[in-house]
Amino acid sequence: MSISEKWLLPEGIDEILPDEARRLERLRRRLLDLLEAWGYELVMPPLIEFLESLLTGTGRDLDLQTFKITDQLTGRLMGIRADMTPQAARIDAHYLKRSVPTRLCYLGSVLRTRPGAFCGSREPLQLGAELFGHAGYDSDAEILRLALATLKTAGIDEVFVGLGHVGPFRTLVKRAGLDREREADLFEAMQRKSHPEVSALLDAWSLGAGDKTKITALVDLHGQVDDVLARACAVFGADPDFRDVLDGLSDIARRIRDGLASRCLYVDLSELQGYAYYTGAVFSIFIPGLGHAIANGGRYDHVGSAFGRSRPAVGFSVDLRQLLRHIPPDTDGPRGVFAPAVDDDPGLARLISELRTRGERVVVGLPGATGAPADYSCDREIRRGAEGWTIIEG
Repeated sequence: MSISEKWLLPEGIDEILPDEARRLERLRRRLLDLLEAWGYELVMPPLIEFLESLLTGTGRDLDLQTFKITDQLTGRLMGIRADMTPQAARIDAHYLKRSVPTRLCYLGSVLRTRPGAFCGSREPLQLGAELFGHAGYDSDAEILRLALATLKTAGIDEVFVGLGHVGPFRTLVKRAGLDREREADLFEAMQRKSHPEVSALLDAWSLGAGDKTKITALVDLHGQVDDVLARACAVFGADPDFRDVLDGLSDIARRIRDGLASRCLYVDLSELQGYAYYTGAVFSIFIPGLGHAIANGGRYDHVGSAFGRSRPAVGFSVDLRQLLRHIPPDTDGPRGVFAPAVDDDPGLARLISELRTRGERVVVGLPGATGAPADYSCDREIRRGAEGWTIIEG
């Protein structure tokens, strides 16, 4: 590798430079304060751990996204975390072992073998919140409301929420007796919302008229909340397996409607993101100008069973680095005070100490160094005047 190439980083891996790092740190502090105000306790899982623990209950998608290495101490295979949610589930199930609902949050880098979107990062800075130990739709609604509050606190006001549930599709597949291969084929056609493909598959499998009607109807069950739920009731009737889902989605929608325009909330019963992992209600939050979701979440019950304790669970996550690119820039810009390089001056040393104690950023010049205060990202400087050391603007 030539000298000119040594600064290159792998595709999808980026450095965070001072201006972005400062904004990112301010955002991190605000959002962690928000999560704490909602009662979510911060945990810090390890960056790397044994693979079987890291991938427990997560499905094949996360396996493909995980970098794997061999532990030189034990010879066992280890993985660099690609998602912190399973780690939080292990902490709840294995370490905390509480009998009451537990709220946990986390923030840290994850590493993925492939970016989640075109030209995206393979090293997201993942912020997430998880609620363990409550199976009702109240906790689903709380997590979705917290996700919306997170975006609002970050400075994003215009959002679009897509609400769904993996239950109807899973129930219909089970009732139709489809094996895993046919389930996968139907899933792919459903994600493309392709009526011809879905109908062709169902015809080829010679399903009963009732199963075929309900599965085909699922493709069109997307749009405004009240309209979709009304049409879904007409299709599924009083069937208890579907009644609970529809009532639950209606309840979640009612709880988050405040502050959302009616056109900004829709339901899609054929949207099955994370199908292999989620077990109930799911949601995605979109913002203008971004072709994929800025935040995702949903219910993933029983992941903790592999760690010896099965608990209901629901949560969401967002990539702070991506989020930062879509929020307004800081209006105040870099602020700081530049102090001259003067040795053994008690008055100057005292002033610098007082400023730093108050939370001010103070950069002290070095002997022989040149440059204006702005070169050090300072908007003020300390100068000696007739009455001693004073702070001058500009």
